Amino acid sequence: MHSSKLRALILASIFTAITAILAQLQVQLWVVPFSGQTLAVGLTATIIGSKLGALSMFGYLLIGLIGLPVFSGLSGGPQVLVGPTGGYIFGFIATAYITGFILEKTSFNFRMALIANIVGMFVTLAFGMTQLKFVAELSWSAAMASGVYPFLIVGIIKAILASWLGIMIRNRLIKANLL
Repeated sequence: MHSSKLRALILASIFTAITAILAQLQVQLWVVPFSGQTLAVGLTATIIGSKLGALSMFGYLLIGLIGLPVFSGLSGGPQVLVGPTGGYIFGFIATAYITGFILEKTSFNFRMALIANIVGMFVTLAFGMTQLKFVAELSWSAAMASGVYPFLIVGIIKAILASWLGIMIRNRLIKANLL
């Protein structure tokens, strides 16, 4: 394996692990908990971009799927992915790709990172709300009320944090020739 491919796999794996760790920071409210997962997704995409970010989130989904307790609340297994909150986890792959893609097509600075992370937040919420609606047999308005609205303010705060930290860490990794 070429060293650049190995480096890419290592980076994706590191961010998979970071996501698993941050997922354990959670506050249970309503059906869907507030967790550090979405912060990790934003950081991942802001630091390593679209393809590696999506690969990292795909790895996160896979290790959770096989039962390792990496999802919020030390949960794992297919039942989480088909449950009411599984859509958010599926959305992480699309979110990481879209957030990273926006940054790659514009520039890696705080302003663009904030825009990309807010777009990403809505991608995650759309995936999550859609699965929540069908699994919990909710109306669209009830799914919005329990799966989107409670997370908007916290999501914006996480987007700001992911943008600021992500750009700062990315710049330092580039300067150290690690990215």
